[in-house]
Amino acid sequence: DRADSPYLQGAFVALDPRTGGVRALVGGRDFDDSKFDRATSALRQPGSTFKPIVYATAVQAGRGADYMLDDAPIEVPQLDGSIWSPKNFDNTYEGPMSMRRGLSKSKNMISIRILDKIGPQYAQEYITRFGFDPEKNPPYLTLALGAGAVTPLQMAGAYAVFANGGYKVNPYLISKITDNNGKTLFQVTPEKAGEESLRVIDERNAFLVDSMLKDVVKHGTATRA
Repeated sequence: DRADSPYLQGAFVALDPRTGGVRALVGGRDFDDSKFDRATSALRQPGSTFKPIVYATAVQAGRGADYMLDDAPIEVPQLDGSIWSPKNFDNTYEGPMSMRRGLSKSKNMISIRILDKIGPQYAQEYITRFGFDPEKNPPYLTLALGAGAVTPLQMAGAYAVFANGGYKVNPYLISKITDNNGKTLFQVTPEKAGEESLRVIDERNAFLVDSMLKDVVKHGTATRA
């Protein structure tokens, strides 16, 4: 009985990073139960999946993958007099480490310190290159931990930038429409990665973040993958 137990919902997006063509899109479990499309409309906190966007911003600001920061607890005074004391997920700290290692281990303290170094306002402007709404991602240090609001489709489009070498392709659902006689009524000619008008980050930036993300799987929090 759904009234007595949670009815968990979810969303899924898969797209071609070269063209933006959507290969699969799931907006929920049952359209009869809920017509709300979570893949395109659900604004959620992305959490640690947002960290590579912050790292790309740092690379643009001149920090390399070997840039050193301190993985140590941090306390940030708030306007109301309280103290914000974020923690690492496992509540363990390893001292000085490179950005590369910080991302591979998904260290909250490293991500926060990166954002503090480059400035939250700078990051808020830079993330628009990936298709994010600045108004839904305020310029506070919590942005480093993915405390803003994005949709799954926006996240897929953003990660495509790293996969295709730095280009922002526009996701599209329908590639062609024909009538019952086979006559083409509508056809998309997609913009493709490689067209310089679509470039939003430097190729070297995309290469570095892509390399760091591979380390997440090889040595970091996603080794089970």
